[in-house]
Amino acid sequence: MKATFGAGCFWCVEDVFRTTPGVKSTTVGYGGGHTKNPSYQDVCTDETGHAELVQVEYDPNQISYEKLLDVFWNVHDPTQLNRQGPDIGTQYRSVIFYHDLEQEKTAKDSMQKLDSSGKLGKKIVTQILPAPEFYRAEEYHQKYYVKCGISH
Repeated sequence: MKATFGAGCFWCVEDVFRTTPGVKSTTVGYGGGHTKNPSYQDVCTDETGHAELVQVEYDPNQISYEKLLDVFWNVHDPTQLNRQGPDIGTQYRSVIFYHDLEQEKTAKDSMQKLDSSGKLGKKIVTQILPAPEFYRAEEYHQKYYVKCGISH
C-alpha cells in the first residue's frame, strides 16, 4: 500500500519513515503544485505550488496507516504554516495526500483527535488532500541521510 506525506524538508522525513518497521520503501519527490516535472531548483523557488513529499510503500499486515500517521505527527510540527523550523515556504507545508477514501477518513479522524487533545498547544494547519501526481526527486535526494552517513 502507498501513503504520501509532506512534513518539511524531505530528507529527515524520509529517513524516519525508511527506518519504521513495516515500511517496505520510501521515495522523495514533489507534488501538489501546478508545474509539470519540477526540479529541486524549481520547487525551491516556492513558485511551483509543490510540496516536498515522501511516498511510503508499506505492508498493512506489519504496520497500519494509523501508525504511519503517528510517525507523521511526531516527525514535524503540524502547527507551523508553510514552514518547518528555519525552512520557510509552501514547499515545506504540512500535508497528507490520501490515496483512497479510507485513508482520507483515517487522516481526518487522526488529526481531529490530536487537535482536540490540546497536546500541541496550537491548532493543526495540516492539509488533507487527494493524492496528486507524484514527481520523483533527483537521485541525489533519495536516501540522502544514508548517502551522507547521518542516518538514524
